[in-house]
Amino acid sequence: MKKLNERGRSRSAARLAAVQALYQLEMESTPLPKLLDEFHQHRIGATIEDETYTTAEVDFFDDLVRGVDARRAEIDAAITDKLAKGWTLDRLDRPMRQILRAGTYELIARIDVPTATVISEYVDVADAFYAKREKGFVNGLLDSVARAARG
Repeated sequence: MKKLNERGRSRSAARLAAVQALYQLEMESTPLPKLLDEFHQHRIGATIEDETYTTAEVDFFDDLVRGVDARRAEIDAAITDKLAKGWTLDRLDRPMRQILRAGTYELIARIDVPTATVISEYVDVADAFYAKREKGFVNGLLDSVARAARG
């Protein structure tokens, strides 16, 4: 298992929280400022049902959520381009869409984060929701997006 420093753990927590926030955004159409405030006040670093959530790098979390929301059409096109023939983004379940959107956003907009880190982190996020097959799907799709976006 990889060892993460404090910033690494904080960013990992931000990625997981961002996927959860994007899921909520899609499910409930919560206005973005209200959604971000809810996560800042009640989710990030909070204790819910005896589980304490890791403190997340809030600025990074905000960038992921706002960035995916602002660039959704571009992000969705990049993902759709890499799906197997006959597949659409709508065929994927909601958590998977958010994992791929957040990962794709990082690959196209956060060139300060190494490609291998982005892919590895979102495979780890997928592990919170899925089994091995889906983690392989996330790895392969984000790798394809990275090749197109970063060369």
